Amino acid sequence: MACNHNCSSCGQNCSKNKEVLFPANPNNNIKKIIGVVSGKGGVGKSMVTSLLAVSLAKMGKKVGILDADITGPSIPKAFGIKPGIEGTEEMLFPNKSKLGIKVMSINLLLDDPEAPVLWRGPVISSALRQFYSDTLWEELDYLLIDMPPGTADVAITIFQSIPIDGVLIVSTPQDLVKMIIGKAVGMCNQVGVKILGLVENMAYITCPCCNNPIYPFGTSKVVDVAKHYNIEPLISLPMLPNLATLVDNGDIEKEDINEFMDLANKLDKLEL
Repeated sequence: MACNHNCSSCGQNCSKNKEVLFPANPNNNIKKIIGVVSGKGGVGKSMVTSLLAVSLAKMGKKVGILDADITGPSIPKAFGIKPGIEGTEEMLFPNKSKLGIKVMSINLLLDDPEAPVLWRGPVISSALRQFYSDTLWEELDYLLIDMPPGTADVAITIFQSIPIDGVLIVSTPQDLVKMIIGKAVGMCNQVGVKILGLVENMAYITCPCCNNPIYPFGTSKVVDVAKHYNIEPLISLPMLPNLATLVDNGDIEKEDINEFMDLANKLDKLEL
């Protein structure tokens, strides 16, 4: 039986604790909820979330992004979405990108997107509940959650309060990251969240002369690291020299990378 993420009307006995989950919005029909996580910041987790959403949208999927990185939101900037959210007293309406990707982020609610969010855990938890339960996502094939980096209380709140079908762990090739991946894997295992696989980001540069890969951090370690933690090595992604300019201009949807389409196809074929 496929999960419709509405635990209030579900008779199945699964691992999700219905008593602590945020209530499902009866106006929403979200087929799959995928978290994108990392053990530390700076590995390109938000970039992977954004480009995966773009690839899924280009495949004809209905996609939303819940930007759960409350203190470091970057999704609206990448898509060129300006601050401002419409809604009613009961419900918020997510903004849409040019491709129709629905986005909800704290930066869309702030008058000044550069203002720091100095909130403690309970306030952040309340905001996340609004982003999930009080937002009119309507019909979605995928809701991607751009998780905050690390393994602190906000990540645990999300795992325990939103019925996530599985997570992608994003890493980079440096040796130190193996330890960081271990922290992310350990967190997911402890809270009972399914790990869909490992995504190695910024693994290589494509030579402009011969189109061969150049590995600035050494050859890819994604297979060895994934084997060590008994998870699936999904893909190694390249460094994208023009990505910073596209993000600064809000034009991330103009990026068309075969590797991200491969990742989207692999994700779409996984049994969740």
